[in-house]
Amino acid sequence: MIRRIGLGIAAPVVAVLFSLLLSSLFLVLADASPIEAYRQMWDYGTRSDSVISMINRAVPLYISGLAVAFGMKMGLLNIGVEGQYRIAAVAAAAVGSAVVLPAPLHVALILVVAVLAGMAWITVPTVLKVTRGVHEVISTIMMNAISIGLTAWLLQNFLDEKTSANDLELATKDIPASGRFPSLNPVLEWLGLELRTGSDLHGFVVIAALLGIAYYIVIWRTRFGFDLRASGANSSAALVSGVQPKAMVAKTLLISGGLAGLVGMSQMLGFFYRFTVDFPQQLGFTGIAVALLGRNHPAGIAIGALLFGFMERSAQILDLEGIPKEIVVIMQGIIVISVVVAYELVRRIKVVQDQKAVARQEPAAAGASAEGVPA
Repeated sequence: MIRRIGLGIAAPVVAVLFSLLLSSLFLVLADASPIEAYRQMWDYGTRSDSVISMINRAVPLYISGLAVAFGMKMGLLNIGVEGQYRIAAVAAAAVGSAVVLPAPLHVALILVVAVLAGMAWITVPTVLKVTRGVHEVISTIMMNAISIGLTAWLLQNFLDEKTSANDLELATKDIPASGRFPSLNPVLEWLGLELRTGSDLHGFVVIAALLGIAYYIVIWRTRFGFDLRASGANSSAALVSGVQPKAMVAKTLLISGGLAGLVGMSQMLGFFYRFTVDFPQQLGFTGIAVALLGRNHPAGIAIGALLFGFMERSAQILDLEGIPKEIVVIMQGIIVISVVVAYELVRRIKVVQDQKAVARQEPAAAGASAEGVPA
């Protein structure tokens, strides 16, 4: 048991260390000192304002990782998180800016719209998967391409709201104050923390934490989660036990899409307050890496999201020091590749260990059986 836990922890640790080693090679090729670059990143990334920025950056990655991981627990790969959260962000911004309600109701309405929009956008891949067997990787990635064009078309033709004659940015109308999520700065100040100017911890981190708890309970503490994991481990055995595979696929993809709809809400309700052409991108694809790094467990996904948030924040100092900050992108890519390779190695090691354990037990069982047979 301890050996299995150790192998499970060793895989992502080795992957990160390997990525640091390989990234150092690229830094040397760029005529930069790896030690100095990592020291600069650590010093800058551990400042109080950088820690707050890291958490804010990690929140959407965490939710994105949960959305991907939910499908992965059943062997489904929802690559369409990118498109689902963009469509959800546009819909949430359009509805949120069009109404004025009491604060809790206004925020709740925006979140419900985001969830429903994310579920609606994954409906087509779900139907194709259930009725025609179309692989979800192909259909969801195609929906990503459609979402980019559709959001741009909606924004340019229907939702663009100019604030002044000099305003050239394509953006929806601002969400009123009642629809915005409160900051956690008062809590940090109450705890005695001194915040730098401009530091603002988004309150949506609380929602992200609750989603992580809900994810754990649903996957590991409910019958639905057991059926989902059983379907992912052995669909034939799950079918024999009474699980309806098509219904399970549909439920899993729709829930994954609903989670994806919340990916952009942290920055929508805590920073932008509207959808613009500059709205963050690639959160869905990065969420896949975060889910892989975290092994589809909410605690592991949180660590992966914080690691990626730290790298994104700390990379800002590299440009000022004359070091190409693109090294962080390379590092993230190497981490993903390393994690996949490390997990495969761990899986093979576990298979070998299981085979050896069975081989040790068979002679003992045969001997016990022989002793029980009368001569």
